[in-house]
Amino acid sequence: MVLTAKALARAVRAGEMDPEHETGRVIAGIEAADRIVGAFRRVRSAEAVAEARAVRERGDLADLPLAGVPVAVKDVAEVAGETVTRGSRAGAGIPAGSDHFVVRRLRAAGAVIVGVTRVPELCIWPMTDSPEAVTRNPWAPEYTAGGSSGGSAAAVAAGLVPVAHGTDGLGSIRLPAAMCGLVGIKPGADVLAEDGWFGMSAHGSLATTAEDAALLLSVLADRPDLAEAGEPGHLRVAVSTEVPLTHAPVPRPLTAAVEHVADLLAASGHAVERARPRYGVEPLAGILERWFAGPAEQAEALDRSLLQPRTQRHVRIGHAVRKLVRPGTARRWIERAAEFFTAHDVLITPTLATLPPKAAEWHTRSCAANAVPSIALAGFTGLWNLAGYPAMSLPAGRHPNGLPIGIQLVAPPGGEARLLALAARLEALNPWQRLP
Repeated sequence: MVLTAKALARAVRAGEMDPEHETGRVIAGIEAADRIVGAFRRVRSAEAVAEARAVRERGDLADLPLAGVPVAVKDVAEVAGETVTRGSRAGAGIPAGSDHFVVRRLRAAGAVIVGVTRVPELCIWPMTDSPEAVTRNPWAPEYTAGGSSGGSAAAVAAGLVPVAHGTDGLGSIRLPAAMCGLVGIKPGADVLAEDGWFGMSAHGSLATTAEDAALLLSVLADRPDLAEAGEPGHLRVAVSTEVPLTHAPVPRPLTAAVEHVADLLAASGHAVERARPRYGVEPLAGILERWFAGPAEQAEALDRSLLQPRTQRHVRIGHAVRKLVRPGTARRWIERAAEFFTAHDVLITPTLATLPPKAAEWHTRSCAANAVPSIALAGFTGLWNLAGYPAMSLPAGRHPNGLPIGIQLVAPPGGEARLLALAARLEALNPWQRLP
């Protein structure tokens, strides 16, 4: 069994495990398995072994929270000496001269950066593929691993690394976490906001346990207080399985997982009721405008003729709607969300609104062919990016087809510790299989 990040770091700090040897084992595993999984765009074989050797010699080894832990970084954050492509041939450029701040924090904590993970072009889609590879779900390779943090999710779910960095603009951590049976958390916008997408995107963590998700998030956010999942206390829990805005039907296995968790929490003494925020109608327009306009801004620095046809179309629409993006749309929705959370501590919903798409060369299909399943899939997630609220997905069951089922937990600003504590409690009440 692959060790958790917390157990591995503990063993390295105690001198019971050699980080250089462990990194070599991880690199060999990636080279053997990733031809099928398609998680990594770049494996830093020699560089990672050298980094692990340096970690072993550090004088502060005994204090490093991620001592010797192999970590994958999503292809949006600069790693010194590596290029950032955001999944596009138009984005391949000069290797970064320095690390992104989240990578600096990972290194300071003793992590070893073993590779850069694949994303769909400009991180637009919840299916990860490119002309070079299709990123597959380790639980069922005929399905996508999700997106846009699909490569990071696949790497963790396949046991290639214990934890991985991701970013979430409309569900880009939570959607692949749900598909791949992982714990994935997007903190609030005030904790780890990412540039672009009008403030909707945030850096976060993907892991197989709530404890590991908390540990990685604490390092990424430079928040040691988040490293240990505490006790959630008595919570006022709202449960909703109705898709916001569209009211589309949700597959029964996805709603059944939410209802099962609600029953567990009620039996544990929490106050559980069916309730949903007043979503209104304008958030749908606000989300769609930003989904198109955000990548259009990113594409301004690129040779647009090198973009995939679906992305070119998406960017053209984005340029047309950029002038429509207004802060008022988000502000009115945030006011209603805040109103809802005066009476509730946590909202629980399904993470996915539909079953995952199949793994395929989605980049060869039209913008519309990609947009339709993308919008349908993310019905529960995007609202919380627009609001800037912390949200996470964790495993809660298995579909008859063998795929994991995820549930979404949402809390008001400042609620990251509450979400992590509740996730740890649910892991104890409703244990999940860590790896396929």
